[in-house]
Amino acid sequence: MIRRVLALCVCVAALAGCRVDLSVVVTVESDGTGTITLVATADAEVVAAVPTLADELATDDIVAAGWTIEGPTSLPDGGLTITLSRGFTSDAEATNLLNSLGPPFNQMAMTRYTSGDDTTTRLTGLLGLPDGFETFADEDLIAAVGSVPFAEQIAASGATPESSIGAVIRTALPGRIDGAQTNGTQLDDNQLEWRVPMDGTMLDWRAVAVQSPGDDRWWARPLSVIALVGLVAWMAFMTLFIGYVMWARWQRTHRRRPQPPRPVR
Repeated sequence: MIRRVLALCVCVAALAGCRVDLSVVVTVESDGTGTITLVATADAEVVAAVPTLADELATDDIVAAGWTIEGPTSLPDGGLTITLSRGFTSDAEATNLLNSLGPPFNQMAMTRYTSGDDTTTRLTGLLGLPDGFETFADEDLIAAVGSVPFAEQIAASGATPESSIGAVIRTALPGRIDGAQTNGTQLDDNQLEWRVPMDGTMLDWRAVAVQSPGDDRWWARPLSVIALVGLVAWMAFMTLFIGYVMWARWQRTHRRRPQPPRPVR
């Protein structure tokens, strides 16, 4: 579904000598749920070459699969953008959704497991187009048309994946990022980012984050310190107060004690 929409956009961009940019954001919450958002943007040259592109994007099957679609929306510079997003409730569901995107996002997987008190979220995959534009053609599509769609026309245009496609994937994970097992670039907003290579090489997509008890309760320790200080201060106050009350009672008792009678001479 989604991979065929992306393949159509890429083929059109290649034939027109233009460019399509893809952006994927994977957000994982502390309970393992989250969202996947895909934004595809075609530049003004693509829209000029195929003015009916927005009408030709078949999205009914995507909507039926539970994705929310915004657009296609025209941009001020004449380009066109479409946003697809879908939530997931488990690592298995997230894996299926990521793989439904297709190239250049390959063999994608999300796993979560708990060991002791720690919960680990792991993302793995391969980013890139190992076979160039042919990577977009799945076996069913090739079987249906007998070859890679528009292969001859794309070859004649001189277009390359590097000139026709830009892709980036970002993720936000709960917990502490394990730098030894993560190869993404950390952004200012704590997201991780990977630029997808389009030169035929493949990039390992690796990210690991570990959640420990209290990671999402940063306020708990300072609050406990404040509570302890308050408790000590209250106990000190009550000790002084009780001591004062006992002293005051002792004073009153001694003031009221009758004096012995003086002897008569």
